Amino acid sequence: MDIKKMHENPPYGMIAILFIGAFASLLNNTLLNIALPTIMVEFQVKPSIVQWITTGYMLVNGILIPASAFFIQKYTNRRIYILAMGFFALGTAFAIVAPTFSILVIARMLQACGSAMMMPLLMNVMLTAFPVERRGAAMGIFGLVMFTAPAIGPTLSGWVVEHHSWRMLFVIVLPFALFTLVYAFFKLKNITPNKDVKLDVISVILSSVGFGGLLFGFSAAGDDGWGAPHVYGTIGIGAIALLTFVGRQMKMEEPFLDFRIYKYPMFALSSAISITLSIAMFSGMILTPLYVQTVREISPFHSGLLMLPGAILMGLMSPITGRLFDKYGARVMAIIGLIISIVTTYLLSRLSMNDGYYYIMMIYTARMFGMALVMMPVMTNGLNQLPMEANPHGTAMNNTLQQVSGAIGTALLLTVMTKRMETAGATFVKEAAEAGQVVTPELQKQLMDMAMLEGINLAFFVATLSAIVALVLALFIKKVTPPATIISSQ
Repeated sequence: MDIKKMHENPPYGMIAILFIGAFASLLNNTLLNIALPTIMVEFQVKPSIVQWITTGYMLVNGILIPASAFFIQKYTNRRIYILAMGFFALGTAFAIVAPTFSILVIARMLQACGSAMMMPLLMNVMLTAFPVERRGAAMGIFGLVMFTAPAIGPTLSGWVVEHHSWRMLFVIVLPFALFTLVYAFFKLKNITPNKDVKLDVISVILSSVGFGGLLFGFSAAGDDGWGAPHVYGTIGIGAIALLTFVGRQMKMEEPFLDFRIYKYPMFALSSAISITLSIAMFSGMILTPLYVQTVREISPFHSGLLMLPGAILMGLMSPITGRLFDKYGARVMAIIGLIISIVTTYLLSRLSMNDGYYYIMMIYTARMFGMALVMMPVMTNGLNQLPMEANPHGTAMNNTLQQVSGAIGTALLLTVMTKRMETAGATFVKEAAEAGQVVTPELQKQLMDMAMLEGINLAFFVATLSAIVALVLALFIKKVTPPATIISSQ
C-alpha cells in the first residue's frame, strides 16, 4: 500500500474494528478481579489457587507480548488479527461454559493468546497509518481505549456479580469478539510492512523464562512475601534469563526483540518515565479499592463507581491530549500532568478514617486527569523517534515494560503497605493494652483497619516519590522526528 496516499486518507473503518477488538480484550483484563471470591466459592478452591485465573492470563501475556515484534514483522496484520481474535473468542466461549476450575484457567490462557497481540498490533497500525504530525491525535484515540476499558471493568463487574452469575462477564464480551472477527475476515486489509525474519528458538525460550519469571515472581511477592522460595527463585531465574536474552539480542543481525532501539535517547527517556509513572498509576488502582472496601467497608460496586468518573475523564481527555501533543509537544503536557499527579497522589497519602466518599472520588478523578496528560504524549514522543522498521520492536518493548513495571510496582507498594501495617498494628495493640483496654474482636478489627490505613498512606507516599522522579525525567523531553533508518549494531 502507498504510505503517502494512506497518510492522506487513513483507513478509519479498519482502525475502528481494531479498536473494538482491543477494547474487548482490555475490558476483559479487569472484569474478573471482583468476581474472584464468587468463583472461589463455586469451584471450592483456595485464594492461592483462584489467583491462577489472573496469573495464567498475565504469564501468557508476558511470553507473547515480547514475541509480537517477530509476528508483526513476519505476518500480515490481517492474518495476525484474525488469529488473535479467534483465540480470544474461543477462550471467551469456553469460559462461559467451563465445568471445572482447570477449564476456566485454560480458557483464560486462550483469551490471553489473543489479547497479547491486540495492543502491539493496533499501535503498529496506528504508527503506519498516520504521519508524525498527526500521530498525537491518533494515539489520543488509542488512549481512549487503553485507559477507559480497564477502569470500567471493576464497576461493570461489581454490578454484574451482585445481580447475575460471574459467567455473564464473558457473555458480555463474546459478541464484541465475534463481530470484529467476522468483520475482519471480510473487510480487514494489510497495511503494515512485512519481511522474512527467522524465528530464533533460543531467544523465544530466554524471553519466555525471563519475562515470565519476573512477572510471576513479582506478582506472587505481593501476596506471599519476598521470603517465599518460589518468589525469589523465579525472580532470580527470570533475571538471569533476561540478561542472557538481552546479550544475545545485541549480537544478532535480526534480533527477536531489538534492544538497540534504546540508542534513541527520547525512546529510552519515554521508557524510563513510563516505568516510574506506572508505579504511581498502579498505586491508585490497587490501594484506592483496598481503602474504600476494606478500611471503609464500602461495597465493591460503589468502590468501582468511585473510580468510574476518573476513568471516563481519562478516556475523554485522551483525544484532546493527543491534539494538544501535536500542537505543543510532550514536554509541556508531561510537566503539567505530573504536577497534578504528584499533588493528588500526595493528598491520597493523607487519607483518614473520616474522609468523605465524594472527596476521595474528586481526588482520584483529578489524579486520572493528570495521568491522562502524561502517558500517551510521552509514549508517542518516544515512538516518534524510531524509524518505521523499528516500530514493531518499540511497541513490543513498551507493552512488555508496562506488564513488568506494573507487576514490580504492585509488589513494591503492597510490600510497603504490609510492612507498615504489621508495625503499626503491633504498636496500636500494645498501646491499647497499656491503656488498660480489653482487646475484643471488635477493637482488634478497628485497630487493624487503622493499621491498614497507615500502610496505604505510606504506599501512596512512595508512589508520590515515584511520580516526582518521573517529573525530573520529563524536564529532559525534546520534540523529535524519525530518522530514515535504524541505528546499526555497530
